[in-house]
Amino acid sequence: MTEAARSAKAAWPSETAGAAESRRARSVESMFSVHVTIVSDISQPVKTDDSGETAASRSAGYRAVMEPRVDAMVTLDDVRVLALSLPRTTEAFVYGRVKFRVGRIVYLAFSRDETVLGFAFPKEEREWLVGTEPHKFLMPTGSDLRWNWVEVRLAAIDITEMREIVFDAWRMVVPKSVAAAQQRELLE
Repeated sequence: MTEAARSAKAAWPSETAGAAESRRARSVESMFSVHVTIVSDISQPVKTDDSGETAASRSAGYRAVMEPRVDAMVTLDDVRVLALSLPRTTEAFVYGRVKFRVGRIVYLAFSRDETVLGFAFPKEEREWLVGTEPHKFLMPTGSDLRWNWVEVRLAAIDITEMREIVFDAWRMVVPKSVAAAQQRELLE
């Protein structure tokens, strides 16, 4: 178990609302890399020419640009930030594993070493998913084959794929009206 998971486990049961918001804010910041771009006029968009050099690198001035972090493996903290931002989601620590659920239905579960993420996925489509990208996705263990479940190696996905996996798994376990409301909120 990583140091972050141990500290989250220790803080989880007795954490106040203010501390939870502070932790979530720090985690959101860790999902993004801040790149400082040099520009002459901050109101102008940054354009890249054929050589890859930006107009900003040829001008004076500074602007910070938030871009999704793609240089590192997805972590428990990245998933936690997104999952806990979704309505009705709670986090549980069960037999040494972090799980996210709506009510009593688990839709995300980490392996004990936090390198594999199990997630809700339609049974009918999982053989296709695992067959198309076997380096990323795994069939669940024998006892979990009866459930709508698939596993993914966290080292093989980026933040964008993680967001899609978490949101789609969450949509499987909430009422359609809740999922539709969240979808509208994300589009606004």
